Amino acid sequence: MERRTALGIQERLGEALVEGAFISREQLDSALQLGRSTGKKLAEVLIEQQLISPETLSTVLSFQLNVPVIELRQFQVQSEALRLVPENIARERNVLPLSVEADTLRVAMEDPQDLELIDTLSAVTRMRIKPVLPMRGGLREVIDSKYKATARVAQEIREVVRPAAPRVEPMLEPEAVARAPVVRAVEMIVSQAVKDRASDIHIVPREDSLKVFYRIDGILHEAVTLPLGIRDALISRIKVLANMNIAERRRPQDGQFSHTVEDKEIDFRVATGETRQGEMIVMRVLDKSMSFLELSGLGMQPGALQTYHKLLQAPFGMVLISGPTGSGKTTSLYASINELTQVGGRNIMTIEDPVEYRFEQINQIQVNRQAEITFAVGLRAIMRLDPDIIMVGEIRDVETANIAIQAALTGHLVLTSIHANDATGAIIRLIDMGVEPFMATSAIIGSVAQRLVRRVCPYCRAIVTAPADEAMAYQSEMGEVRTDFYTGRGCNFCSQTGFQGRVGVFEVLPLTDKVRALVAKKASAGEIKEEAVKEGMITLRRDGMLKAKDGVTAPREIIRSAFTID
Repeated sequence: MERRTALGIQERLGEALVEGAFISREQLDSALQLGRSTGKKLAEVLIEQQLISPETLSTVLSFQLNVPVIELRQFQVQSEALRLVPENIARERNVLPLSVEADTLRVAMEDPQDLELIDTLSAVTRMRIKPVLPMRGGLREVIDSKYKATARVAQEIREVVRPAAPRVEPMLEPEAVARAPVVRAVEMIVSQAVKDRASDIHIVPREDSLKVFYRIDGILHEAVTLPLGIRDALISRIKVLANMNIAERRRPQDGQFSHTVEDKEIDFRVATGETRQGEMIVMRVLDKSMSFLELSGLGMQPGALQTYHKLLQAPFGMVLISGPTGSGKTTSLYASINELTQVGGRNIMTIEDPVEYRFEQINQIQVNRQAEITFAVGLRAIMRLDPDIIMVGEIRDVETANIAIQAALTGHLVLTSIHANDATGAIIRLIDMGVEPFMATSAIIGSVAQRLVRRVCPYCRAIVTAPADEAMAYQSEMGEVRTDFYTGRGCNFCSQTGFQGRVGVFEVLPLTDKVRALVAKKASAGEIKEEAVKEGMITLRRDGMLKAKDGVTAPREIIRSAFTID
């Protein structure tokens, strides 16, 4: 009976869409059939097939069901409403409590006719439920944004330390730590970091408190302030998870552990260091379930992408990828390897520190200094294992550089990263390490530099007049006057930052004969770059400003990430 009723609702929705000429009768019949075979609702099928937009669905449902529609982007969600509905129910049932008016709780939900859900919410909150429809969908994003760990973690830890002495004993046995309520606090901190798309978690002691920060889209955001008395127990718990020595506080330590968040296994790389206020911890968040980006999704301009594809198709030679820490070099390397695995019959091997993501089709070696396996030692071992393609996680010294050069000269395609400001600087850096210029020019076939910049939030972006310094930076790089650019005003989808996600900014330098000649005669980086631009290379700055022109990012992001002192 319930199934027939649900089906009737879907059919009525379909009829309304057909009557409004949003879809054809054939499209409706096909979508209904697909929904029956997959167990999906009609609305899900229609949106997945891009036959209707979420806005269209909300509008039609609003008229059909006589339910108001609400724009979630700027709606001020009441904290009182959030407290009424537990997070687990909000996430499991995909509902968002919005506001309280007398004895009525207004709730955004995808199916306002789900009477069982409305009864459940009424029983939990002891209030009348008034359902509303979100205009553009996006319920999951706003739920993630609003149900943050900040208040809950702070409150739970205060409950933990309240009955204890003002300061937790500095030395805790591993068994005691495992039984402590602080275990839950650590779980909440790491889980929320994953939900917030954080790349790193910083746990930093201050004079009178303990601060937790999340790095989201490259920027540190304060997540929670905790009592200083919990510091030692919290750090000890993380050390136990990461197989570190909990008694060692002065020397830096490294470790890692895995944790399951929402049915996904996440790896955390842990590093500790002593500061004036005490020991701090930084955890890198590595989602092993992530799908690797295609090269086309990294952000290269079409011409640069075509050039880079040609570099990867070379039978041998070295390709350098450069940039500062956190610029996305590893992501680009993995995307490149992912593409190279599509062609079978080749032995692809890597030496990494650490192995961040695992590939089934390639052979990966982990740097292990305790076992005396360095980049150089691992690379020598790889050379004896008949490789076709080699990825070196990073070139840090002349020994590794020379072995990688030799590998590229003896018939192998070598992909590697190096710290440098731009594509020409990466080549000069190798030479400064001690690589002979003629060896570098013989082995290197291309050099790529990159940065990561934040994307303008698609939900709240608007054209505004840019500050004078941004307009001047754009004009100096692009040679044209422009004062109006897209920027994010801040909304619930982007946690009021105006940005959501990141995109790469690139410059791709193929080593042509003229560029090789300049490198061989030890020309300056400026001379090499000038020749490369003449031959068509798009610089980091220009690539960034092109993305600002297209509304992908904002000029201030390019100034922050890609502008350096010349």
